[in-house]
Amino acid sequence: MSKLHIPESYLPLLNLKQTELGIKSIKDFFQVNLSSELRLRRVTAPLFVESGTGINDDLNGVERPVRFPIRDMGDKQAEIVHSLAKWKRLTLADYEIEEGFGIYTDMNAIRADEELDNLHSLYVDQWDWELVIGEGERSVEYLKSIVRRIYAAMLRTEYLVFELFPAITPQLPPEITFIHSEELLQRYPSMDAKQREDAITKEYGAVFIIGIGAPLTNGEPHDGRAPDYDDWSTVGEKGYPGLNGDLLVWNPVLKKSVELSSMGIRVDARALAYQLKARGKEERLSLYFHKRLMNNELPLSIGGGIGQSRLCMYYLRKAHIGEIQASLWPREMREEARQQGVFLI
Repeated sequence: MSKLHIPESYLPLLNLKQTELGIKSIKDFFQVNLSSELRLRRVTAPLFVESGTGINDDLNGVERPVRFPIRDMGDKQAEIVHSLAKWKRLTLADYEIEEGFGIYTDMNAIRADEELDNLHSLYVDQWDWELVIGEGERSVEYLKSIVRRIYAAMLRTEYLVFELFPAITPQLPPEITFIHSEELLQRYPSMDAKQREDAITKEYGAVFIIGIGAPLTNGEPHDGRAPDYDDWSTVGEKGYPGLNGDLLVWNPVLKKSVELSSMGIRVDARALAYQLKARGKEERLSLYFHKRLMNNELPLSIGGGIGQSRLCMYYLRKAHIGEIQASLWPREMREEARQQGVFLI
């Protein structure tokens, strides 16, 4: 059964040509602003990495990467990236990026196990970024300062869209609201995690939820996080664990919250060892990435990903991510969308 949801009376505000113009304008403008805000230089990124090195993003630990053999390397296995969360930190070290500066790249990925709906596609495109920091910046206060700078770039981009297409009026609030996932649970104790996200984002318009990965007082994490990139265990503000989080906005078309970015201060050697043990993944300490981190060969950093198609989808007031990017969709979903006047690229 198709998981398509087209809001009642939805009509795209832009035709196909206008949409393509909007996509290019948003992507060009936002990445320049992101680079300027965080002092990031662009680097070239891989589409695939060698299997068994620990470099690929394991997401929630159950998603299967797309693998293929390399004939000229003795059929050694390579796998399409899920994201570049760990690759970027290796690159910071190999490029000898100075403290206070960082990198960003266009990340293209395939997530074959994704459940396809209005927001989730097999094809993932995002700006992956990573910034070198000092020991004193491994704090929630510093995390918030970076979030505010990213949000400032989002506000400027929203105004660009309004200049191009006056029918699309700005919706983002002037400031983003911060809340820890434990505080969110206490605020809405009878709701599940997604319902809590919808409730808080509907109220404030744009929210950053801190602390994604560690168990809350109900025994469950707000959402899953791999144990070897974001630091979700170090205690931060108010005694709550977690130096990471998700940036969400209220989508006025779908009438629900949408995650645009996942980011955080990365694990140091202590946090990596603790989180791997907590998840029963201590065998990863023998992998290339993990050995370099434990040997203090990688810089302390903060980083994340910002969904390109989701950002464009939000700004251009689209109901389905397939109106922004070319991907594969179930035949029944594509046909149902066509019948409701929605063209999936």
